Amino acid sequence: MNIEELQQLCKSLPHVTEDIKWGNDLCFCIGGKMFCVAGLNQSPTSASFKVLNEEFEAMSTREGFIPAPYVARYKWVLAEDINHLSAKEWQHYITQSYNLVAAKLPPKVKKELNL
Repeated sequence: MNIEELQQLCKSLPHVTEDIKWGNDLCFCIGGKMFCVAGLNQSPTSASFKVLNEEFEAMSTREGFIPAPYVARYKWVLAEDINHLSAKEWQHYITQSYNLVAAKLPPKVKKELNL
């Protein structure tokens, strides 16, 4: 997995916007809310995403993963190297993160996006 493949995966989901925040983070959003953040200009490339409450402990203690700085309390984990997950695992976790964030959007935003 490389940053371009991760970008393609995120942008394949409906209504996704992409933005660079904090000068060096590529952020993917649904309805203005982030569901994946990838570090730019770093080696190895890292990425963070939201997981289910019951997955958080296992994921954040898995080798190569840590609780995501600043957002761990919202059950986000940071993959210190995006190659720690297979393409199939990335597909699962990105889709899951997208769905978790989309589910929490305000009703008005959900209606605008036909969610």
